[in-house]
Amino acid sequence: MVAQKKGAPRVSEDPDDLARQPLQAILLADSFATKFRPITLERPKVLLPLVNVPMINYTLAWLESAGVEEVIVFCCAHSRQVIDYLENSEWLSQPNFSVTTIESHNTPSAGDALRLIYERNVINGDFVLISGDTVSNMSLNQALQEHKERKKKDSNAVMTMIITQSKPSPITRQSRLGTDELFMAIDPSTNQLLYYEDKPDHSKGSITLDKSLLADNPSISVHNDKQDCYIDICSPEVLSLFTDNFDYQHLRRHFVKGLLLDDIMGYKIFTHEIRSSYAARIDNYRSYDIISKDIIQRWTYPYVPDVKFCGNRATKLERQGMYRASEIIQSRSAQLGPFTVIGYGTKIGSNTKISNSVIGEGCTIGSNVLIEGSYIWDSVTIEDSCELRHVIVCNGVIVKAGAVLKPGVVLSFKVVIGQQFVVPAYSKVSLLQQPTVEDSDEELEYADNSSANAELSSIQSTADMLNGDRKFESSEVHKSKLGAGGVGYIWPICEGGYEEEWRHSVAPIPADKLAEISQAVDDDQELLTQDGAALSPSGELKSDSNASEGDIEDIKDDSAVFEKEVEATFLRAVHENVKVEHVILEVNSLRLSFNMTSADCAGALFYSMMKLALETSHTSANELYRTTVNVISTWQKLLKSYLPEIDEEIEVILKFEEICLESAKEFSPLFARILHLLYDKDILEEDAILRWAAEKEGADESDKIFVKQAEKLIQWLKEASEEDD
Repeated sequence: MVAQKKGAPRVSEDPDDLARQPLQAILLADSFATKFRPITLERPKVLLPLVNVPMINYTLAWLESAGVEEVIVFCCAHSRQVIDYLENSEWLSQPNFSVTTIESHNTPSAGDALRLIYERNVINGDFVLISGDTVSNMSLNQALQEHKERKKKDSNAVMTMIITQSKPSPITRQSRLGTDELFMAIDPSTNQLLYYEDKPDHSKGSITLDKSLLADNPSISVHNDKQDCYIDICSPEVLSLFTDNFDYQHLRRHFVKGLLLDDIMGYKIFTHEIRSSYAARIDNYRSYDIISKDIIQRWTYPYVPDVKFCGNRATKLERQGMYRASEIIQSRSAQLGPFTVIGYGTKIGSNTKISNSVIGEGCTIGSNVLIEGSYIWDSVTIEDSCELRHVIVCNGVIVKAGAVLKPGVVLSFKVVIGQQFVVPAYSKVSLLQQPTVEDSDEELEYADNSSANAELSSIQSTADMLNGDRKFESSEVHKSKLGAGGVGYIWPICEGGYEEEWRHSVAPIPADKLAEISQAVDDDQELLTQDGAALSPSGELKSDSNASEGDIEDIKDDSAVFEKEVEATFLRAVHENVKVEHVILEVNSLRLSFNMTSADCAGALFYSMMKLALETSHTSANELYRTTVNVISTWQKLLKSYLPEIDEEIEVILKFEEICLESAKEFSPLFARILHLLYDKDILEEDAILRWAAEKEGADESDKIFVKQAEKLIQWLKEASEEDD
C-alpha cells in the first residue's frame, strides 16, 4: 500500500532557512543484533569492542568529523546500557556536537523507530540515517551537495544512498563482508536507483526487470559489484512516508523497494558512489572480522588504533602492522606476529604465539598458547597450552589449560571452558540457555518490557552465582558439555543452520566447502550478446564501439582493486600459513569475479611477493636479495600455477620492470640477479626471457635499461639455445 501525501514536512521550505539548519543524524543502535547472539542477549551490539573500541564510537567520531551537529540515538534492547555509556563518555561534552537518546521497548522494527522519531518532532531538515555499527572515513560534502541540488530541481528526490564497489565471490555469491550478492539497476546519467534486490533467487540463474524500466530509461546499468554502505542522506519526507505507510518495517526490503515500485507518488532514490574513501557496516561475524582487519591495516584512517579519538587508549604502532598499548607484560620468548593488537595491561606467558589477532585489556595469557586470527576481549584468562584459531572470546571468559577452540567458536561473557576440552567448530557457548523461539532477524533487536526484564533477571542471577558468596558449581550438564570445571551451555546449531554458520563466521570458509560450492555453480560467465549489443562488465547495455575514457577509467579501477584484493589474500596466506592449494582457490575466485586473465593473476601475485620481500627488514641490497630468494622459493608453486604459456611469463618480466621503475626502485640494481633466480626456479623459461629481450631491440634506450643489465644472462641463454640446436 502506498498512501497519498499527507501534510507538509515539518520543516521550512525556504532555501535560506534550510541552509542555516544544522545537519542532524538518526543513529539506530540495534540494527541486525540478532546475528550476534548469544553475545547480544547480554550486551547491546553497538557497545561490542571493535579493535578494543566500542562500535558506536567509530560511528559517532565519523559523524562529528563529517559535519553532523546533532545525533539522535534510538535505543531499544539494552537501552539502559547504551544510555549509561553515552552519559559517562566524552560525547556529551563535545563542542558543536550534541548526542541525545530516545528509548523505547515497543518498536519491533526500524520502521516503528522512525515513526516514533517523527512523532517526537525532533528532525528539522535533511538528516543522515545510519546504524551504530558503521565505520567510515568518507566526506559527506559532495553527497550532501548533490542531494540538495537534486531536491531543488525535483521535490520527489527524497533519499541518497551511499554505495561503494565490492565484487561478490562467484563461488559463494556473497561479498567479502559476508553479505548476500546485491543486484542494483542505476541510471548512469542521473545515478537514480531503479532496482534493488538483496535476496536474489540464484536457482533461477537470472534477475527480472520490469519492461517499463527499459521503456522509460534510455540507459540502465545493472550491477552486482556494488556494496550498500547503509548510510543514507534523507529529506524529512522520508519520516512522513514511514508514518503514512505502516507496512514499511524494514528499511531496504519494504521502504526502498516500496518506493521503487510506486508509480503513483513518484518518489525517487539516488545513489552516490565512493571510490577512495571507506564505508562498511558490521552485519555479521564475518564482516566484524573483515572490518577489524581493515582498521588494523589502516584503510579507515584516521580511525585506527594509534590515533586518539573518542577517549580510546594510546597504542603504539610497530613494524608489520603490530600495535601495543602500555603496561603490557610479555615474556621474552613470546612471539607476536603481524597485524596484531595487544591491549592495555595484558600479560603474555613464555613461548606463546599470537598473530593476526586482537587482544583486549587486562587479559592473562599463559605459556605455550597459540592464538591465530582471533578476537579476545577484555579481562580474559587463557591458561597454559591452549589453542585458539579464528574465534571470538568475550569479556571475563576463562579457558582452562589444554583446551582447544576450533575455528568459528564464539564464547559469550564469563563462560568457563574446562581443562583439555575441545569446543567444536562454529559452536556458540553462553551462560544463558538457547531461547526456545528465535526472533526473526529484522533490522532491530528488540524486547518488550516483560522479556527484557526476564532476560536481565537471568543474567543477573548468573552473575550473582559467579561473583557472590555462593560458589557456582557446575551441573552435570555443564560437566558433560564443557569439560571438568566448565560453566555454560553449548547452543546446538539448528537444522539447516550449519551453512549459515560457516558463511558468516570469523573463520575462513573451509577449502572443501569452496570446492563443493564451486562444482555446483553453473559457468554463466559468458558475455550476453544480442543484435550487435553487448553487456559490459558493469552491466550497462551499450553498442559495440571504441571504449570511452570513462570505460578505460573503470578498467583501471578494476585492475587496482583486483591487485589489492590479491595482495590481501596473499598476505593472509603468508601470515596464517594457508596451503598453496587453498590460495589458488581464493585467487581463482577473485579472477572470475573481476573477469581477469592468468597474466593479471600472475602479475598481481608477483607484485605481492616483491612487496613482501621489500617490507621485510633489511639493511643492504644483498640482504634484500636473500629475502627475495626466500619469498620466491616458498611461493614459486603458487606463481607458476598462473604461467601456463610464454606470454604470461613475459608479462611477469614486464611487471618486474614496472616495479623497479615505479613502486620499488630498491630492486633496480638487483634486476638481473632476480631474473636469473626466476629462471633457476623454473618460473621463467629461456624462451620467455629471450623473446622479452628481442621485443626490446627496437625500443628507445630508456626502455632497454634492464635488458642491458641482464645482458650476460641473455647472452648465456642464447649460446645455450644454439648449442641445443
